[in-house]
Amino acid sequence: MKNTQKTGNNESWEEGSLLIPGRPIRLPAEQRPILLVVVDTEEEFDWLKPLNRNNTSVRAMRSIGRFQEICDRYGIRPTYAANYPVVTQPDGIEPLREIFDNKRAVLAAHVHPWVNPPHTEEVCEKNSFSGNLPYELEKEKLLLLLNAQEKAFGIRPKAYKAGRYGVGPNTVDILHELGINIDLSVCPPMDYRPGHGPDFSCHPAEPVWIEAKTRILEIPITGAYIGFMHSLGHPFYRLLTARSLQWAHLPGIAARLRAFDRLLLSPEGYTSAEHRYLTQTLYHRGVRTFTFSLHSPSVVPGCTPYVRSKAELQKFFDTCQRYFDFFFNEMNGITMTPYELKLHLEALK
Repeated sequence: MKNTQKTGNNESWEEGSLLIPGRPIRLPAEQRPILLVVVDTEEEFDWLKPLNRNNTSVRAMRSIGRFQEICDRYGIRPTYAANYPVVTQPDGIEPLREIFDNKRAVLAAHVHPWVNPPHTEEVCEKNSFSGNLPYELEKEKLLLLLNAQEKAFGIRPKAYKAGRYGVGPNTVDILHELGINIDLSVCPPMDYRPGHGPDFSCHPAEPVWIEAKTRILEIPITGAYIGFMHSLGHPFYRLLTARSLQWAHLPGIAARLRAFDRLLLSPEGYTSAEHRYLTQTLYHRGVRTFTFSLHSPSVVPGCTPYVRSKAELQKFFDTCQRYFDFFFNEMNGITMTPYELKLHLEALK
């Protein structure tokens, strides 16, 4: 993400590029590790089919309470990054309103362009990353979402997470104009360029201050290349996953040897053992902030590829609890919301 001039046609944007906005914020070694939990709070849709503006059901939100109860037991106030279908339908509003009214969670904005008005752009993969849209359209979609969130909950959030992590060249300026000072969109070490998205493969795991017209705190999802060959980074990952070498199953071999792996701190597609390995590795590298992320439809079987049955749902919740047990008991961690972390970092300056 970089701060550029307003460009209606994104001419100044090299598709998929990412300019690291500043130096990583390195907290003192004695800082207890800090956990944030961020939920992409969104509609249900088939991830394997083309995007469709008619897929706006949020019935899975009626079951979000089970995940919230797990967070409550650990004193976690998750961040629900809620999108337009969630905040404009009773199935989404009513469960969240009770949670927000009792101060058990905080709200952030989350734009899925294809189901967020105004509906003027073509629905396609490239336009599913809001950062690829023209400046005014990206801004208008986020503005309408913020207005809807304020109407639903009486809250106008100052934190944002782009749907599909789709930040672009104008995003920083738009966040500044709309009064948002925290971004949660960066997802290292992923590279979404093959699908017309941004490249986070070189982004650090630590938070970063973006020095724009106003200072914005970037809090990435926790992910990294790990293993004793991790320094080879994204070029090596691309080699391991090359289509011509798929027959050799190199990524699995490298992971089993603990030579090289790409992990995210999420219960969706990653195991408890991998969560521990990633957290301990990054902690020893000096990282003190960790963001655990998931999608709200995963709380109902059949709504995401990660949870297809009741057994997988139980495993999903067990994975969350195992990580929270590990983080607070073995890592001696604490929890914060993005807003609390911003205040904490500002106090250290």
